[in-house]
Amino acid sequence: MVTVDELSLPLLVELLNGWGAVPRRRAGDRERASRDDLLCRSPELSALGDAVTDEELERVADLVYPVFADPDPDRRSSTVSSLLVRSRVRPAVAVDGEGRLSAIWEVPDPGSAVLAAVAVTLRAQLSARGPERFGTCTSVSCGDVFVDTSPAARRRFCSVTCQNRERVAAFRRRHRPET
Repeated sequence: MVTVDELSLPLLVELLNGWGAVPRRRAGDRERASRDDLLCRSPELSALGDAVTDEELERVADLVYPVFADPDPDRRSSTVSSLLVRSRVRPAVAVDGEGRLSAIWEVPDPGSAVLAAVAVTLRAQLSARGPERFGTCTSVSCGDVFVDTSPAARRRFCSVTCQNRERVAAFRRRHRPET
């Protein structure tokens, strides 16, 4: 039995953008991110040891991408539910070193630990924030995911860089000389 923890939102986004096939393909087949860099910044993932392979990170990122890309909240929730079932994660209660009870997530198969950690993170975040806060960049040359934490909930781009690139392209289209 392996215990998994929720991941931070920035880490979840980094995992999907760094290993997902769609974001990497739209960015011109960029190389996948560094597994070692990710593990250095994530005690939750580094605790999973050998279960965190490049292949597993790619597989999980591709399974989870539809949660961000699909505009239908029902399909998003269905996808997260199926990821929870697929990983066979289950809630449990454990006693910590000081005799206090705490809620934990357990996975019977260490090979499903990365998927389980991502699935419990999505479950918690979608419940807390709502599915409209999860999206993909609307730039034509980018497929990166993001979590909109802005007060107005109107984010459309993964970064200011993509937003500026699209604004410049739109300006140039509007001001292109007629031939």
